[in-house]
Amino acid sequence: MTVAETPIRPLQKGQRAGGGGVHMVARTYRKGHRLDPHMHREAQLVYAAKGTMQVTTPKGRFLVPPDRAVWVPALSRHAIDVLADIEMRTLYFEPAWLARAPRSDSLDNEFVVRVSPLLHQAILALFDSASSRERTELLIKLVMLELHQAEDSATFIPLPQESRCRRAADIVLADPTHDHEIETLAREVGTSARTLSRLFSAETQLSFKSWCQRARVAAAIERLSTDVNVSVKQVASDLGYASVPAFSHAFRQVTGKTPTEFAEKT
Repeated sequence: MTVAETPIRPLQKGQRAGGGGVHMVARTYRKGHRLDPHMHREAQLVYAAKGTMQVTTPKGRFLVPPDRAVWVPALSRHAIDVLADIEMRTLYFEPAWLARAPRSDSLDNEFVVRVSPLLHQAILALFDSASSRERTELLIKLVMLELHQAEDSATFIPLPQESRCRRAADIVLADPTHDHEIETLAREVGTSARTLSRLFSAETQLSFKSWCQRARVAAAIERLSTDVNVSVKQVASDLGYASVPAFSHAFRQVTGKTPTEFAEKT
C-alpha cells in the first residue's frame, strides 16, 4: 500500500481538532469489525476506553484490552480487529508537531502501554466538548508526559521474521491451546530444537516457552472478550491448564489482571 492511497482525511463526525497539530477522533465499533491494513501520515495513540481490539503490524500482534493503548508511528502499516465492542479514542499527531515536541526515542516504534489512571482521565478529558484551546493543549502535554513514562504492556506477541521460526510461530498461533513441544516443531520446520530455541530468543526477545505462554493467554483474552457466557474454568480447561489457579497465575503474569478482573472490564 502506498502513502498516496491513504491521504489524511478531513475531520469527520465524532472528530475534533486538538491543539498544535494534534487531532482526535472518537468512534464505536461492533465486535467483528475489521479495519484492513492501512497507514496514516500522522502517528496515532489508539485507546480502547472500553472493549478489546487487536492491532497487527509486520512486527507482531498487539492485544489492546481495556486499560491499554497502542502507539502507531506515522507511515506504519497496521490492521485493527475488533474482538469485543469498543469505544475507541484516537489521538493523531502530525509529524511536524512531533518533531518540535519533547519526546523519547520509543515513539519511533509501535508499542502497547498500560494506561495509568491519570493518562486515562487525560485522554477522556480531551474529548470534552467544553474544553478550551488552552486546556486542550495542556492535556496533550500531559498525555505526552504520561506516555513517555508509561509502563510497557506484555500483551504484545512479537512475530519472528526468519522463515523457519515464523513457520513454527504460525503453527502455534493456529492452535495455541495445544502443548507444543519445541522438538516436534523443529522437525516440522526443518531445523533442530537448539536452533529453533535460539531463533525464538533472538527474533522475539522471548524464550520459546514464554512466547507460547503469551500466545495462549492471547487466545484466552480473545475468548473472554468474544464469548460473554464462557466461564473462566472452561477457558482454563480448553487452553490446557491443569487448574484455574494455574491459569490465573499465567494470565496475571501477562496482563497484570486475573481472568475474572479482565472479564469484568470487558
